[in-house]
Amino acid sequence: MSIDLSGLSAKELATLIRDAQKRKTVVAKRQPIAKARAQVAAAAKKAGYTIEELFGTAAATKAPRATKAAKSTGKTGRKLPKVAPKYRNPANAEETWTGRGKQPRWLAEYTKAGRKVEEFLIK
Repeated sequence: MSIDLSGLSAKELATLIRDAQKRKTVVAKRQPIAKARAQVAAAAKKAGYTIEELFGTAAATKAPRATKAAKSTGKTGRKLPKVAPKYRNPANAEETWTGRGKQPRWLAEYTKAGRKVEEFLIK
């Protein structure tokens, strides 16, 4: 996270630092979310309820946050099947596109020049 502080005065910076330190203290005192979630589930069970009864089915099925490992690899929990490429760059056979998502730069350049996407279909 990057914040541009160059436009702030000394007084504004001091206020920002003070507010950030207050927030840091509050966040540091909180218990981990998994522990809080377990306590809520235990209290509901003790009272004879389930999480679904109290908060609805979405609360019980809510996925936990991604771990650091998943964040660093850029992968999400959603699994998509592999798709065979449909288009190939004639100038570089290594460059292909499945037809899903944003067009690659090489194909966008060709289409701007007046060529049709169908010309690049892999036969």
